[in-house]
Amino acid sequence: MQIKPIIETSVKRRNIFIVYTLLIISACTTKEKQFSGAQVFRYNEHSNITSLDPAFARDQRNIWAVHQLFNGLVQLDDSLLVQPDIAKQWTISEDGKIYQFLLRDDVFFHEHERFGKHKTRKVTASDVAYSLGRLKDPKVASPGRWVLQHVKEYSVVNDSTFTIELNQPFPPFLGLLSMKYCSVVPQEIVEFYGKDFRSNPIGTGPFKFKLWVENTKLVFRKNENYYEVDSKGEKLPYLEALAITFLPDKQSEFLQFIQGNIDFMKSLDASYKDEILSNTGKLKEKYSNSIDMQKGAYLNTEYLGFYLDVEKDYPTQSKLIRKAMNYGFDREKMITFLRNNVGSPALNGFIPKGLPSFSNAKGYIYNPQKAKQLIEKFKNSTGEQTINVTITTNSNYLDLCEFIQRELQSIGLNVIVEVVLPSTLRQGKANGKLPVFRASWIADYPDAENYLSLFYSKNFTPNGPNYTHFKNELFDQLYEESIKQTKNSKRFELYRKMDSILIEEAPVIPLYYDEVIRFSQKNVKGLGINPIDLLTLKGVRKEKVKKK
Repeated sequence: MQIKPIIETSVKRRNIFIVYTLLIISACTTKEKQFSGAQVFRYNEHSNITSLDPAFARDQRNIWAVHQLFNGLVQLDDSLLVQPDIAKQWTISEDGKIYQFLLRDDVFFHEHERFGKHKTRKVTASDVAYSLGRLKDPKVASPGRWVLQHVKEYSVVNDSTFTIELNQPFPPFLGLLSMKYCSVVPQEIVEFYGKDFRSNPIGTGPFKFKLWVENTKLVFRKNENYYEVDSKGEKLPYLEALAITFLPDKQSEFLQFIQGNIDFMKSLDASYKDEILSNTGKLKEKYSNSIDMQKGAYLNTEYLGFYLDVEKDYPTQSKLIRKAMNYGFDREKMITFLRNNVGSPALNGFIPKGLPSFSNAKGYIYNPQKAKQLIEKFKNSTGEQTINVTITTNSNYLDLCEFIQRELQSIGLNVIVEVVLPSTLRQGKANGKLPVFRASWIADYPDAENYLSLFYSKNFTPNGPNYTHFKNELFDQLYEESIKQTKNSKRFELYRKMDSILIEEAPVIPLYYDEVIRFSQKNVKGLGINPIDLLTLKGVRKEKVKKK
């Protein structure tokens, strides 16, 4: 069965919008020359930003913008190590349940008339309490409320000391606090604007809000009172301003980048990936003198999941078929020819590269002979001669699923690929209606527990992220032991044991570990890269382009 998605397009309307937007970009670019010439960093967000309120920093588009405006108690460096931020230091009790934070005394909110005579004020522990309490407020309805699910209570000791007590030890907790949901906001400003705080943000970050013409342009200016300095004692940030545009067409974004009108471009679209990258994933020579490319591990595992509560006679109820499918296609060839080597084949289990607990345990490598043997064993034990399996995906991953379909058919499986809308795929996964589904898991916080929670039996959907309904007694025991373990080395050992169980039981087919890929103009310096693909611009500067 072949499903053809219906796509309504209006080329004329799209082109008018693009021309209109480019005219605005040109006009704004002229205005930006007042910002110390070259020190304006420009990037495009093809998905519109919906809110600048950190309580709603759920998607990357919002997270990137909020990250420039706000700070939390702690932050992550590019190695995903927790570092001080508004809290200059902290202590953790021996039982791993009580965290006490000592705040810096030089962190001030961005200027605003509501602060009174001085137009600003120092951040105190009461601001931290208000900000966390706001996440839990049902009237706010923040999607980040779950971040505090392990918190029993918190208290303000004094202006510079804040304490959090957990219900039980949860070692990844500091990583959770680094999420933008936990940014510190000023109560008087939030209450003044109400829901309009989304478009009138006041924080403590390296940049402050200047202008937002929704769907068109967003501008931040340098925060002259920002508290961080670089290793030489120079104040951050270096840039004078950030300018974000909202071209919805990725081809137009690519054209603007190649012409030098924007400084940075993330990810790749199928429409131009072969234009800029070789088959081996290298930047093509014609762009090497004008563009820099960065690639690094990304905390995202792409996979096919098996719903294990499907009717008993469905083939994927058998571990033999699940293993055969894992052995039956060439992941390395798939990544080379369909993803231009952006990503690495998932040959080591479900936990992705980029985490310290990544396992080098042997997963599934291409072995068609082994796959055929497993299929034959299944047929002999069941009497089945024809094995039909349906993989459900959306159009963005149709090429991968068709590749797997061809490979598995060559080993004796009759595979049907069904294409549905992304929303239908999400609902089908959550409701257990899809025997085999394409999915991905991007880490909410930098700890392998976030991945392994997908297979904990108490997290069955729709009440948790266990879409496969995988249940294994030993796995559950190890999981419960790991979240109580405060020593990283022992916890990581437990994580690897759990990953080995997943390899053996095969509730999923790991496809590949994704990679962050970033492109920037040659004059952009200090742009880092990290496994959670967080855009940090406080340490970025632009060199003047030499005239030829």
